[in-house]
Amino acid sequence: MSSNGVSSWGLFWDILWIFFLVIWIIILFRVIGDLFRDKSESGFKKFLWCIFLIFAPFITLFIYVIVRGRGMAEREAQAQADAQAQFSEYVKQQAGTGDPASQIANAKKLLDSGAIDQADFDKLKAKALA
Repeated sequence: MSSNGVSSWGLFWDILWIFFLVIWIIILFRVIGDLFRDKSESGFKKFLWCIFLIFAPFITLFIYVIVRGRGMAEREAQAQADAQAQFSEYVKQQAGTGDPASQIANAKKLLDSGAIDQADFDKLKAKALA
């Protein structure tokens, strides 16, 4: 026991409870995010899940993760793949802007710096002229 009346074990259990509370809150937000990201669920089912999350949060959270856990992972992977595809498309659009002369000049700079080889330069030049 320390001088201010707080035991080490009491502090340990407090920290442990806070740790599990934080984990529970993180899982809760992941479940709510997944619930509203899922386009295959009807609005009524989403409403029911929300009601159960409000009135019986612990058991509902565990049931949701057990029943829909695999789908959560698949939806998360699909969302990341969609975001990556959108980003790649944006980069291609931005890289493709400008007149052919500036595109060829940029490709020549890359060739001179050694970032690309002659074959890549020829492809970029043909694309710019197409």
